[in-house]
This record gives sequence, C-alpha cells and structure tokens, in this order.
Amino acid sequence: MYKNADLIFFKRKTNISWGNLSAHASKLEDAGYIKIDKIFDEKKPKTILEITDQGRIAFEEYKNIMKNVFQE
Repeated sequence: MYKNADLIFFKRKTNISWGNLSAHASKLEDAGYIKIDKIFDEKKPKTILEITDQGRIAFEEYKNIMKNVFQE
C-alpha cells in the first residue's frame, strides 16, 4: 500500500471535481486519517496526501467489514 500520493493522482483515480476532492481531503485530515502537505516541486506547487497510522487502521477495519458484508 502506498504511504502518500499527490492530489492529481487522487483526481485521476476518483474522477470527482476538484472542489469535492478538496472537501473530502479536508474531512479526512480533520478526522486524523491523512496529513496534507503543500510543497514546491521545480517551482510548481504540489499537494501531497499522506495516510496516517490512524488512517491505515481505519481503512483496514473498513476493508474487513466490507469483506464480511459481501461474504454473507
């Protein structure tokens, strides 16, 4: 599992609007599931989303719940 990725990666994977993506990222950050960093890469701004330990645990729990739902 990846530890971090830039916002463009998530935009391409989810195909949701920039506004919705930003809102979801903010909520995940507020919950402590991700950390958002803004950096410059060759003088271009870049937003990096990094999953936290708490976020990884929550995601694993969610996956297990969903496995159980679909196995029944």
